[in-house]
Amino acid sequence: MTSPKVYTFQQSSPIELVTETGQEVQISIHQPSSFMSKNLERVLPDWTLPVAWVVVVLQQSRFALGETATHIEREKDRLRERFMRFGCTVVSHLRDQGFLADLIDPRDGYPWLSRRGEIPHDDTAVVTALLGFPVTTGNCSIITHPSWGNAVYPSILMSSASPQFIKPALKKEAIQQGWKEPTKYLQLSLPGVLQ
Repeated sequence: MTSPKVYTFQQSSPIELVTETGQEVQISIHQPSSFMSKNLERVLPDWTLPVAWVVVVLQQSRFALGETATHIEREKDRLRERFMRFGCTVVSHLRDQGFLADLIDPRDGYPWLSRRGEIPHDDTAVVTALLGFPVTTGNCSIITHPSWGNAVYPSILMSSASPQFIKPALKKEAIQQGWKEPTKYLQLSLPGVLQ
């Protein structure tokens, strides 16, 4: 008999969800990028503790986001609003537990609840540094997701809390948003067949 494998948090896979409208959401928790570690006081000047963890929230868009058009700008606004609703609740939950936490406004790169620093945060650069996704540059930098292509909207939360506090807050709020785990294919059990 083999013993079960033990995985550290860094080896775990992202939280995969599906919204009520069928778009996928991927959420992962990471240690901060070297940029954030070096520039904390320039991005979040009021924080007295280092950013312990960065939460990357990737939302699948209905359209590729590399072009400029009215329907694409509306889609970005819709995805930003959904993230802000989700992120504010998660951050409030973590702050109520005594942790530093904030979300970065995807529109301008500045923290939503903390005092604005002298430089903005670059969500695209962080996703590239932490997940290794390629970036297409044009009017703005667009991430290329391995499954969704350029139909991806990145967002960032930061906290001094550890993953064991962050993950339950993320899952609780995802349920409140109506996001669900993707339906897995059910395997039929046949008599006499080991699964």
